[in-house]
Amino acid sequence: MYIFLIILFSILGLVALVLVLALFIKKEYAVQRSITIQKPRTLVFDYIKHLKNQDHFSKWGKMDPNMKKEFRGVDGTVGFVSAWTSEDKNVGAGEQEIKKISADERIDYELRFIKPFKSVSNAYMQTEKISETETLVKWGFDGKMNYPMNFMLLFLKMDQLIGKDFEEGLSNLKGILERD
Repeated sequence: MYIFLIILFSILGLVALVLVLALFIKKEYAVQRSITIQKPRTLVFDYIKHLKNQDHFSKWGKMDPNMKKEFRGVDGTVGFVSAWTSEDKNVGAGEQEIKKISADERIDYELRFIKPFKSVSNAYMQTEKISETETLVKWGFDGKMNYPMNFMLLFLKMDQLIGKDFEEGLSNLKGILERD
């Protein structure tokens, strides 16, 4: 009985420690990657502003060839929604909506994940003119983990987890746009 109480209080102490530590851990995270594409800014932006084109360069769009997609609205305009559903637990279900477009500069999205967990995050793609034939493309994502789940941010290195996927997607985008 005495050993059981020691184990019980040890577990309770560990849980209390995690809850207290989570009070002091950041809740927000942000990831961004960039690449230079040898094409004019207008051409690059006209391609990336269409959510359907992400299926050609984004790693996530290629993870499940059997993924069901649904589109609502006019692609490349504010309010357009690209939704997905997959039986693959790594893909899950959710939707992405264009929230704001600054012509030839930036497109902002809202990502609404439904499965395997519910969350809402923001993402963007931004272009900067380097020269008449070179464009810097930035792809970014930011999110928040509420207390006490933010404790996981000590172990989940979001920049490494998501960053490599952005790098792969940007490399694919560069290949597509520079091929022409």
